[in-house]
This record gives sequence, C-alpha cells and structure tokens, in this order.
Amino acid sequence: MVRIILAIIVLALSAYQLITENFELMPYSMLFLGAIMLVTGLAELQKDRKGFWGYMNIVISLFIFIFYIPYFL
Repeated sequence: MVRIILAIIVLALSAYQLITENFELMPYSMLFLGAIMLVTGLAELQKDRKGFWGYMNIVISLFIFIFYIPYFL
C-alpha cells in the first residue's frame, strides 16, 4: 500500500515536470523514488528473500538519499 502511494506521488511529480518543463521539484521526486526503493528492499528482506536485490534496493535508496541531501539543506 505504501509503495502504491509513493509510486503515485512520483508519477504525478514526474508528469508535472515533463509537462511544464519546470524541474524545481526534482529533489522531491528523487526523495520519493528513494523511499520507494527503500520500502521495496525492506519488503524483499521481510519475505526472507535475502538475495541480491533486497540489499541492492537498500543501497540504491541510501545513495539517492545521500546524493540529494544538499538540495534540502
């Protein structure tokens, strides 16, 4: 349920940015995209699929969060 809500937010922000060609909301879009990746990775780990993709999703989400922190400070 959380993934669906986050996906709708990212889709709406991305569509707005493409239509208006105003990319000031890109950090927020990436923040929500990182949240989707984090939730997906945690869901994979909770399903006892301790494989490569669960950890990879968490690493990618942390990379996105670290990279976009300066835009929020």
